[in-house]
Amino acid sequence: MKLILPFLFFCITTLGYAQNPYGLDIISNYNVYKKSVAQNADNELIEIKKAIPSVVLDIRYATTNNFMRQVMYKQARAFARKPVVEKLKIIQAQLKKDGYGLKIFDGYRPYAVTISFYEKATDKAFVANPNKGSKHNRGCALDLTLIDLKTGKDIPMPTPYDSFEEAASPTYAYLPANIIKTRDYLIKIMHNNGFKVVNNEWWHFDFNGWQNYSLMDIPFEAL
Repeated sequence: MKLILPFLFFCITTLGYAQNPYGLDIISNYNVYKKSVAQNADNELIEIKKAIPSVVLDIRYATTNNFMRQVMYKQARAFARKPVVEKLKIIQAQLKKDGYGLKIFDGYRPYAVTISFYEKATDKAFVANPNKGSKHNRGCALDLTLIDLKTGKDIPMPTPYDSFEEAASPTYAYLPANIIKTRDYLIKIMHNNGFKVVNNEWWHFDFNGWQNYSLMDIPFEAL
């Protein structure tokens, strides 16, 4: 019996949590997810482009144009929890008054992808540790930038998206004044609407209240 029980535990852990070696509570079953939405509408993962058609998408992880140099998503789509998207609607309307709009690089990210990032990334400081999961896994984080509504072009920012440069920090000071002004404008409007920028990525914003949402591992194609 002493030999059988550890073996059974190993089998359950390996087979039942193949993509979750840390024992985290993660919703990976679509029916369980739908049940959570029925209990609380705020749990719904809303497709951002459908809710806000004027938003531009540039889902890099559905291409090879990313720091991993490989396709990580099967579909070029972006999702976020319902309250997150409601805030984005407000932000998009505010930006429009100044001639700007949002471009989304990433939103909800299945937990399995977070594991792949961590295993393959050379600089772990720029990827979430899967032993805790990511705010992206909760549908409560967004990677984004600004575009000029007249030209449709990106507004110049300190670095490209997903840069590992020191200048990617939202407080990096050794930049042209116009770049700092635009970066700080984006950060301010996001902060004023319930988001917080992370300390090493000017483009990454976490939704205040992310703690209220479960980690998820539902693929885009199931949503």
